[in-house]
Amino acid sequence: MKYERIINSEQETEQLAQQLASLLKPNDVLTLEGDLGAGKTTFTKSVAKGLGITRNVNSPTFTILKQYEGRVPLNHLDVYRLADSDEDLGWDELFYGDAVSIIEWAHLIEEDLPPEKLAIQIHRLEEDKRKFTFEPFGKRYEQLCEELFE
Repeated sequence: MKYERIINSEQETEQLAQQLASLLKPNDVLTLEGDLGAGKTTFTKSVAKGLGITRNVNSPTFTILKQYEGRVPLNHLDVYRLADSDEDLGWDELFYGDAVSIIEWAHLIEEDLPPEKLAIQIHRLEEDKRKFTFEPFGKRYEQLCEELFE
């Protein structure tokens, strides 16, 4: 089952992301897909804020990974530049550790992702309007979505 929500402003995006953050636990894996400028990093910044992270969060496009400490640590990955890489980068240590992992452009490393995850697609409809589609894979994420969308 997929869950959808239309968001009309950056403030609504922040609210959704912080509601999600309140439900996240160590080991959770979120994948983010969307065109350039869809709001993946903006959404991640708001999740980070909801996790109690006070450091400035920005896209790890050139570094691939940035880690932040909060109520629950956060691994923020942007794997856009790994499109042609077959290198084993030790994903298991990240995805099965004590942090929440958010992966932008996750389809590029699909075969390395855990089978249980929450896939989030962001579609830009207008300047500030977005459609968020949440697709849970696994019981943990089904329950999370039920709680988030009740």
